[in-house]
Order: sequence, then structure tokens, then C-alpha cells
Amino acid sequence: MTPLRILVVDDEALARERLRAMLLQMPDVHVLDSADEGAAALATINNEQVDVLLLDILMPGMDGLQLARVLSERADAPGVIFVTAHDAHAVTAFENHAVDYLVKPIRKERLALALTRARQFLLGRAAANRISGSGKHFVSRSRGALRKVPFDSIHYLQADEKYVTAHAEDGVHVIDDTLKSIEAQHGEDFLRIHRNCLVSRSALSALTRGDEGQAWVHLTAVEKPLEVSRRCLAQVKLAFENSTRA
Repeated sequence: MTPLRILVVDDEALARERLRAMLLQMPDVHVLDSADEGAAALATINNEQVDVLLLDILMPGMDGLQLARVLSERADAPGVIFVTAHDAHAVTAFENHAVDYLVKPIRKERLALALTRARQFLLGRAAANRISGSGKHFVSRSRGALRKVPFDSIHYLQADEKYVTAHAEDGVHVIDDTLKSIEAQHGEDFLRIHRNCLVSRSALSALTRGDEGQAWVHLTAVEKPLEVSRRCLAQVKLAFENSTRA
């Protein structure tokens, strides 16, 4: 079994040493140099492979929740296990895709369970990447199962506060990707029309104006038009012009 590369992030030296001591008693782990705040941890993550973060919440500078929000935008982010003296932040932690949430003082058995969950998270993500990497697909998770959602079946992608949903020919699917990462990686397939919406370029049908000047995109096989923000209107017009010339 490949050792988990673990980074401990806590502003208290004693807390870092206690965690390191427990980790060194466990099999299949490699403990990296620790960090005392979020920015230092982010620098380590940017420069070397980190599989799991044991992350305190209340720290000076970039705190644990801020770091988790930054990492939530990354497809290769470590599994985050929050380790804190306070239980009041648990809901926010899991909204930021935490693998687990441990309240100090930490028992060795509970830490081992959290690492098992982190390994399962990493293995599941690797499997999803293998599936999506075999062609142009997103991966949808439903009740613990993974399924492919082909790009060419998707009409549009929409984000709310917690999820990105792919509105496709066979229904609506929740996917793990962010709109930002989808636009960066697959801009040739999907066009941003609003801060919370990308549409399939191949589904573009018409661009119209409402009575008050608001712009709307019409998609093939989608009955309801989608609003275009003023910020995105120029690039939407350009997409239609390019498709017409093609």
C-alpha cells in the first residue's frame, strides 16, 4: 500500500508534535515537515505531493477554513481532515469538502479511522479520474455509485452554493467539478453565460433580447431560455458569430 503523505498544519507546536508522534506509530504513512499556518501549508502543497492535511481551524493569517476554500477549487487537492479544539465549525468544514472532523484531544484510534476515510476518498477520486479520462465525460456520484455523463449529452451546467449540476438529456446530475475548473479545462466545449452557468457550445441555438434589454440564450432541446449576464454578453456574441462563420 502506498504511504499517505501527510502534512500537519497547526499554529501550536505542542499540538503538531503530538500528532506527529501518533502518526509515526501508524503503518503506511509518511509525515512531511509540518506548517504553522495556512499560507505555509499552501506553499508546501504547491511544491510537493501532499495526500492528506491534518488541519487546525483557528490560526493567525490564513486559517484552516480559508485554506480549505482555496483547495476546494483544485482537482488535485489533498484530503482535508480538520483537527480542532472546537466543534462549532463542523458544518462549515464539511461544506468545504472535509473528509473528517476531529475534536482535540485526539485518540489514536479515531485518527486512524480518519486516515482510512481519507484513503478511501483518494481512491474514489482516482477511480473517477480514470473513468472521466477515458473520453469526454464528467463523473456523477449518486448513492455511492459513479456514472459517466458524456459531454455531448449535456445542455448546460449550473452552480449553486454547494453543488454543480449537469442538465443533460437523461436528467440532472451532481458532479464534483467547479464551473471555474470546467471552463479552464474544457472551454472549447462549454461557454460561460453567467457567473453560475456554463452552456454547451454545440447546443447554442439563438441569442435574443427581452423587452428591458436583457439577453437570453436559447439551447437546442431546452425549452426555457437562460439569462446572459452583462459581463458575459460580449463573449457570448462572439461565440455566435464564430459559429455562424463556421
